Amino acid sequence: MSRTLRFTKMQGLGNDFVVIDGVCEAFDLAAPQIRLLADRHFGVGCDQVLVVEKPTRAGVDFRYRIFNADGGEVEQCGNGARCFMEFVRAKGLTDKRAIRVETRGGIIEPTMEADGRVSVDMGAPSFEAASVPFVTDTAELVQPLQVDGEVVMITALSMGNPHAVQVVTDVVAAPVGVQGPLIERHPRFPHGANAGYMQVVDRAKIRLRVWERGAGETLACGTGACAAVVVGICRGMLDSPVIVRTRGGCLTVAWGGEGAPVTMTGPAVTVFEGEWPVPDDDLKQE
Repeated sequence: MSRTLRFTKMQGLGNDFVVIDGVCEAFDLAAPQIRLLADRHFGVGCDQVLVVEKPTRAGVDFRYRIFNADGGEVEQCGNGARCFMEFVRAKGLTDKRAIRVETRGGIIEPTMEADGRVSVDMGAPSFEAASVPFVTDTAELVQPLQVDGEVVMITALSMGNPHAVQVVTDVVAAPVGVQGPLIERHPRFPHGANAGYMQVVDRAKIRLRVWERGAGETLACGTGACAAVVVGICRGMLDSPVIVRTRGGCLTVAWGGEGAPVTMTGPAVTVFEGEWPVPDDDLKQE
């Protein structure tokens, strides 16, 4: 018997999501089904599928699972975290204005602000190569990376997920679509990487484009914005807080320095509600 999956389509600065209530109904889609759901021609269409579930540990309110458009489960999604907060309040799953959420990348703490925006404590960044992970024999902040016969200078760090951030003079002209996929799958990033391209406008503003692991270039990337600001501050180019302008709009990112958590603030918007006919189980075998 065919079944349908209830979902909510949401977006944060154009980074769009299919959000599923896994608290009231078990989530059991396999990777091929997730890819079809995320397909913009044959499914609903999204950058990531987000699943809200009951917590599996004490001291947290929910479990947050993230699946990229390619069907792979990943550790973290910052724009999705803001939508997560909006979703659980709108659905009556909580009436708290601040919650603790477990992810594969660690605990995050979203807060609903008085102006309707959502702030997320994304935890502290890590430059430790093993935590990214990133293959290197040096602890230098900026390192060369061989990409298709060219050397680019990147900083590798983790915001609960892996990032490779480079500074460019013109973000519009940056080779995101060509170089980004190569950095995403670079052998020095065993788990892949999000490739960020940051243009410093002044000490309080940057422009940013990100090629996201498993999703391609998105209109905005929350963890990518956090990673870029951290790198800019560490390199002496920026002062906290920083306005991050993406193709989908602006985020505010603040960081107090080594050991401190990164806070990201921005909008979360519900687009529509719907039901999706789940394809037959034999699709799981593809």
